Amino acid sequence: MKFSIKSVNPEKQRGACVAVGIFEEHKLTPAAEAIDKIADGYISGILRKGDMRGKAGSTLMLHNVPNTVCDRVLLVGLGKETDLGDKAYRDAVRATFKTLHETGAADVTLFLNEVAVKSRDVAWKVLQTAIVAIESTYRFDRLKSKVEDTKPHLGKVTLGVTGPDSRAELAAGEEALQQGLAIAEGMNLAKDLGNLAPNICTPTYLAEQATSIAKTYKLTATVLEQKDMEKLGMGALLAVARGSRQPAKLIALEYWGRGKKEKPIVLVGKGVTFDTGGISLKPAAEMDEMKYDMCGAASVLGTITAIAKMGLSVNVIGIIPTTENMPGGNATKPGDVVTSMSGQTVEILNTDAEGRLILCDALTYTERYEPEAVIDIATLTGACVIALGHVASGLLSNDEELAEELLSASERTGDHAWRLPLWDEYQEQLKSNFADMGNIGGRAGGTITAACFLSRFTGKYRWAHLDVAGTAWKSGKEKGATGRPVPLLTQFLIGRAGQKST
Repeated sequence: MKFSIKSVNPEKQRGACVAVGIFEEHKLTPAAEAIDKIADGYISGILRKGDMRGKAGSTLMLHNVPNTVCDRVLLVGLGKETDLGDKAYRDAVRATFKTLHETGAADVTLFLNEVAVKSRDVAWKVLQTAIVAIESTYRFDRLKSKVEDTKPHLGKVTLGVTGPDSRAELAAGEEALQQGLAIAEGMNLAKDLGNLAPNICTPTYLAEQATSIAKTYKLTATVLEQKDMEKLGMGALLAVARGSRQPAKLIALEYWGRGKKEKPIVLVGKGVTFDTGGISLKPAAEMDEMKYDMCGAASVLGTITAIAKMGLSVNVIGIIPTTENMPGGNATKPGDVVTSMSGQTVEILNTDAEGRLILCDALTYTERYEPEAVIDIATLTGACVIALGHVASGLLSNDEELAEELLSASERTGDHAWRLPLWDEYQEQLKSNFADMGNIGGRAGGTITAACFLSRFTGKYRWAHLDVAGTAWKSGKEKGATGRPVPLLTQFLIGRAGQKST
C-alpha cells in the first residue's frame, strides 16, 4: 500500500472510498457531518433508522451517497465519544481496514485522525493508523505450495487532515507516518523470522539475515564462530550449543547514526532457533512453538531495520547470541559446571533454562562497546506468562531512569510492559554448593530470579531486561509471531534520538 497525508475536504474527495467516524447516540464526526450536509441528511437518516448505531468497531459501507463524488462512504463506529481511548481507536482503525479489504476497495481517504483520543496528538493517531494498516495486510504463506488469493486489493491510503491547524498537523503527521511505516516493516521482518520453520531459520540463517540488513542499509555486521567464542571464553553460550549439529553464532550489527564518539544503546536478543529443552526435555505438546524462542533476536533485527529505514539519529548495536538447544551424546547435562566469559561459574541445574546462559556471555561481550545502556530481549520464562499473561512483557532493570523511559515508550505504543522488582533478596535463590551460582532459582518468582541471574553480568552499565515469553507470539488458531516488542524498542530509540547529543 502507498500512504500519504493531505489536507482535504471530505465532501469533495474523489476515489473508491471515504471513511468517516460515527459516535454512539447518532453523533457524527466533523468529516461525517460535512458529507451528511451535502447528502441532504442521508447519513443522519441511516442513523435514525438504526442501521448504524456507532458501536465501537462496527462498520457500514454505503454506496451511491447522494451528491458525493466518491464511489462509497464507509461509516466507522467509535463508541461513546467520552470513552475513546487508545484501544478503542486502534480497534476502529483495525475494523476499517478489515472492511476495506473485504470489499475490494482500491483506495481510501481516511478521516479518523480528526477525532479526539484521550491525551493523544495527531502524530500518535497517524503512527498507530500506519502500523495497524500494515498489520492488516500481513500474511505468511511462503512455505505453502498453493497460496490462497487473499491478497488485499487496497493500494492507496490517504490520511485526511482538516481544520484550522491542518498545516501544523500535516508536518507532525508526515513524520509520524514515516515512523509508523518503518516500525511496521520492522515488525513484519520479526514476524517472518519467527514464523519460519526451524529447519530454515537456523543460527546460520539469522547471521545471513543480519549481513543482508547490513548490506542494505550500509551498516557493519560481525559474526563470531565457535572458535572465536572459545577464544573469548564463552563457556555458558557454548554449553547450550553442544548438543546441536547447527553451529552457534554471535552476531553484532552496528548502526552509527550519531558517529562513534557517542556511546551506543545495545540491544541483546535471545536467539535460540529451536529449544527442545536439551537433556531436561520439554513435553511434546506444542513443542513446535519453540521455534519462537528466537523472537528476541528477531525483534533486534526488526528494530534496527526500522531505525535504519528512518535514518534515526542514534547509535545502536544489536548483539544476537544464537544456537539450538538439542539433546544428544555431547549435550550439556544437569549438574555440569561451566565458566562464563565473565569468569563466573554456573552450575547448570536445568538445561531448559538455556536462554540466560547464552545471554550472560552476550551481556559480558557488550562491555567492549562501553554502552550508554543495554536492553536484553528474551522469551525467557514461562513464569512471565503466568504472571502477566499475553498482554504485557515483563520489565526488570538496575536503573530507574532507563526503566521509566521504556515504560513510557510502551505506554505510547500500546506495546505494554510491566515492571517487576529486582530486589537482592531474590538473589539468594540462585545459590549453588558447587559453583558461583545455579542457572535456576526454583519455581517461586521464576521471572525475577532469571533476571537476577542476568543482573550478575551487567554491573558495568545501565541495563534493562524484557521478558517477552507471553507477548512475542500467539498460540492456537491465530498461531504466529506478533512482532513485539519492536514498537516499544523503536519508540524508545525515537525518544533517544530526540535528546540532544552529549
